[in-house]
Amino acid sequence: MTHLVFCTRLKEELPGLDAPPFPGPRGEEIYANVSQQAWAAWQEQQTMLINEHQLNMMDKGARKYLNEQMDKYFAGEELSKAEGYIPPEPNES
Repeated sequence: MTHLVFCTRLKEELPGLDAPPFPGPRGEEIYANVSQQAWAAWQEQQTMLINEHQLNMMDKGARKYLNEQMDKYFAGEELSKAEGYIPPEPNES
């Protein structure tokens, strides 16, 4: 049976993650409140932030920054933008 959650990002009941994305209370909170769709969108956003800001994930400050951005993302707040970033065009077939 599909695990349904009321997604804090998309504001509707949707299928949730199959398991917490990481251990601990924060992973459990995400599991209980974030849909698969919102998590996938966050992963794309996270990749863009890591690449465009050239974050070193071994750096504690970079991890802290990314966690702050994740909290803002799921709360629907404005995120940092990479200067000069232009999102890719959707594929038109």
